[in-house]
Parts: sequence; structure tokens; C-alpha cells
Amino acid sequence: MSKITQSARNEECQVRLIGICNHNSETTVFAHYRKGGLGGMGKKPKDIFGAYACSACHDVLDGRVKAEMDLFTLDSEFKSAVLRTQEILVNKDLIKGI
Repeated sequence: MSKITQSARNEECQVRLIGICNHNSETTVFAHYRKGGLGGMGKKPKDIFGAYACSACHDVLDGRVKAEMDLFTLDSEFKSAVLRTQEILVNKDLIKGI
């Protein structure tokens, strides 16, 4: 487990899906964004491409739980969460800002 994935522990969910998010930082994990050619068959993408997600949001992102949300909106929310998480990671000195 990398320092970035470990950094998710007890962090606020950055995905924040309305009506889904449990807002429980005790359940937060690092959810990897797997679309757009990132990663590969059975391989996670680099940790820079991920977001802090509570267990409820993570279940929806990974498809374990279905949500009444179109795929475009879900993808857009996940991308926004990745950017918010990257800002946190820069502030924690886990990645470098430019």
C-alpha cells in the first residue's frame, strides 16, 4: 500500500455523491479512476489518478451498488473528486504541485 492510498484513512470523502455519500470518514478509502485508458486489464492506474471516497460512494463508483445517476454525471463527479484529492495530496506533500 502506497503513502497516497494510506493517506485516505480518516479523510473526508471527496466524491460526495448526493443521496449516496455516507459522510463517514472512518470508511474512506482511495478509489482509483480506471477509465480513459488508465491502468490496464486487472491493473490499477497510478495513485495520482484517484480520489478519497467513503465506502458508499466507492461501492457506486466500482459498480457494486447501482445508483439512479447517469454514467456521464457519475464520471464527472468522480473526475471532480480526483482533482479535489490531488489538491489535498499536494498540501500533504505526497505529490508535487507545479
